[in-house]
Amino acid sequence: MTTTTDLVSYEDALASYDPVMGLEVHVELGTATKMFCGCSTALGADPNTQTCPVCLGLPGALPVVNATGVESAIKIGLALNCEIAEWCRFARKNYFYPDMPKNFQTSQYDEPIAFNGYLDVQMEDGEVFRVEIERAHMEEDTGKSTHVGGATGRIHGASHSLLDYNRAGIPLIEIVTKPITGAGERAPEVARAYVRELRELIRALGVSEARMEMGQMRCDVNLSLMPKGADKFGTRSETKNVNSLRSVERAARFEIQRHAAVLSSGGTIVQETRHFHEDTGSTTSGRVKEEAEDYRYFPEPDLVPVAPSREWVEELRGGLPELPLVRRNRLRGEWGVSATDMQAILNAGALDLIVATIDAGADAASARKWWMGELARSANESGTALDELAITPAQVARVTELVAEGDLNDKLARQVIEGVLAGEGTPDEVVEKRGLKVVSDEGALTAAVDEAIDGNPAIADKIRGGKVAAAGALVGAVMKATRGQADAARVKELILAKLGVEG
Repeated sequence: MTTTTDLVSYEDALASYDPVMGLEVHVELGTATKMFCGCSTALGADPNTQTCPVCLGLPGALPVVNATGVESAIKIGLALNCEIAEWCRFARKNYFYPDMPKNFQTSQYDEPIAFNGYLDVQMEDGEVFRVEIERAHMEEDTGKSTHVGGATGRIHGASHSLLDYNRAGIPLIEIVTKPITGAGERAPEVARAYVRELRELIRALGVSEARMEMGQMRCDVNLSLMPKGADKFGTRSETKNVNSLRSVERAARFEIQRHAAVLSSGGTIVQETRHFHEDTGSTTSGRVKEEAEDYRYFPEPDLVPVAPSREWVEELRGGLPELPLVRRNRLRGEWGVSATDMQAILNAGALDLIVATIDAGADAASARKWWMGELARSANESGTALDELAITPAQVARVTELVAEGDLNDKLARQVIEGVLAGEGTPDEVVEKRGLKVVSDEGALTAAVDEAIDGNPAIADKIRGGKVAAAGALVGAVMKATRGQADAARVKELILAKLGVEG
């Protein structure tokens, strides 16, 4: 339930206070089985069909660590410039909630597998901001509660709750930043840029699809304010499970304004969790936040310590892919695009599609042109993600090839793409079915040019008189007569030659 909250303006908040952020990002790993048992992690199964005594916490059931989960954690740690522990343990984080079948979460506490790293993030204007990483540790996900009845979908006001334990035990990596200071008015922007960069890194490593809209990656935004000139952090709030880049930025901005309003009026910030509301961009109180000791952490007695050998760690380091920021800067140089253009490509989700189209044979300029132009327009109109359009990079590359060979012009190419998106077949099949090839027969073009000149004598006279720009009208007449299938440049050459004018 959203409520009205007193806020001060963002500018006034930043005039009196310095924001301090801490971002905790949970990433569901893309393993085939859960972290401590052999149950499937596949999406879409009927509720409570992917469970076993281990992930349900039944008496006598013993967990076994998922080796791929450990490997993924090490890869993430290395990519975040972290130190990798030579020896670490799991711990039990004890708390009761209905979606926790064991009444504790198997996690890591004071002995994480990766720690003391950083991630450089690039802002939209090209500025690079370094975010220090406190730790990245392994744990398991909880189940899913569905609250039925009521208006908000939350437990308050619900008539009953349904529990699905299919997700319980899915491997998670929690990545925790050190306090982020010095960002000033750009703090919300830094939060968004960090989560975006982290998502791209996770995807590049191939350890998760990191789709925030599907809950595969979610962010807790911790925020506090310090009066200007102070050196002691304020009391923080923690906005839980924010699931989009835009919402991360909005949540941080709202909390800055809310904290400032409370502090400026002489009030006290309560350390609590908060819920973010997409519809209003506001947060509301959840529950008073526990301290670490309230969870009664203790070492997990049923799991042996994890001790990755240095040889294995170095082998994994050597196999890391080119990291996103390095890759983007390389591609920017190769393509000759500005930071603004590259940011637009990233925002559209087009980078990998453009790269794949180039790999399939297109030149860089043509690949960018079609994905950022016609295809981006189609995606926007249909409300579809660019990578979910019914066209492949190879098919886009084939369209560019047909244009380069002179078989299509841009107008016809747009019709070919329209046909492919409509499910009419490959680009070549659409060309054949719709009869879209450029008219290249000189006899047919000459006849069409003669007809245009004869039908527009006044324009022809202007051209003969030296007004070459008037040829555009005759070119348009020929294009209309050929249903847009003529080569416009060749048509203009023929018109000028017929009228005895040099181009």
